Amino acid sequence: MTVGIVGLGLIGGSFAKAYSENDEHRVLAYNRSKQVIEAAYAEKAIEGELDERNIKECDLILLCLYPKLCVDYLTKMAPYISKNTMVIDCCGTKEYLCENCYAIAKKYGFTFVGGHPMAGRHFSGYAYSTKTMYNGASMVLVPEDLNDEVTLNRAKQLLSPIKFGTFTVCSPKRHDAMIAFTSQMAHVVSNAYVKSPTAKDHDGFSAGSYRDLTRVAYLNADMWTELFLENKKALVNELNIFIDNISAYRDAIVADDAETLHALLEEGKKCKEEIDGL
Repeated sequence: MTVGIVGLGLIGGSFAKAYSENDEHRVLAYNRSKQVIEAAYAEKAIEGELDERNIKECDLILLCLYPKLCVDYLTKMAPYISKNTMVIDCCGTKEYLCENCYAIAKKYGFTFVGGHPMAGRHFSGYAYSTKTMYNGASMVLVPEDLNDEVTLNRAKQLLSPIKFGTFTVCSPKRHDAMIAFTSQMAHVVSNAYVKSPTAKDHDGFSAGSYRDLTRVAYLNADMWTELFLENKKALVNELNIFIDNISAYRDAIVADDAETLHALLEEGKKCKEEIDGL
C-alpha cells in the first residue's frame, strides 16, 4: 500500500512511523519544513516526497495539517488524485472541514472521509511522534453517509496497520459537539487554571491532582485558536455550562452554605461514577 501523509507533525509523523514499520507499505510525505523531511528520511519513516507527480499512486492520503490548510491543500491537489484513492483528514474539528472536503471529493471523483485519531501528547512536532502512539486508541470516522458500510470497511482496512483499538462513526455535528466537551474544554480549563499567581509558588505543594489538571495547559496556541473558533458554538455552550456550575460552588463557599456545597460535591461524584460505570 502507498500512503501519502500531508504534514509531518506529531500526528502525521506518528502515522508515517507506524506505516513504515512494515516493508509492504510505502510512505510519501509533504511537509513545509525541509528539515523535518530530512529527519523523516533519516529515520526511514518516509520513502519520498509527495507531490503532483506521485500523489495519484496513493491508496490512502492522510491530511494532518490545521483544518483550513487541509482544505487549501486538497483544493490544490484534487485534480491530481486518483479516483481509487481514499482521503482521510486527522483534524480536531469536522463541520467546516467536511463540508468543504466532501464537495471537493465529489467534484473530482475520489472518496473523502473525515477522521480524528483520539491520541496525542502535550508536546507537538515530528520529534515527539512515535510509531506506537495510536496503538489501542479510538479512531473517529466521519463519512458523508453514515450507512455507507463499503466506505467505512475500506477506511478501516486501510487504517488497520496502525492498530487502532476501536472505531467510532458519527456525523460532523456530533463529532464537534463531543470534542468541545472531551478535548477543547479540558484545554481551556487547564490553560486558564495555571494563570493563578499561586501556580508560581506551588513547588512542594502539588501531587497528582495538579499534574493531571495542568498537563494540557502546555499547548500549541496557533492550532487551538483555530480549532476553538471553528467550533465556537459547541465550545461556548460547554463553557456556559461550566461557568454556571463553577459559580454554584463559589457561591456556596462564599455563603458558608455547607449543605449546598456538600450536595454539589456529591452530585459531581455521582456523575463521575455513572460515567465510569461504577
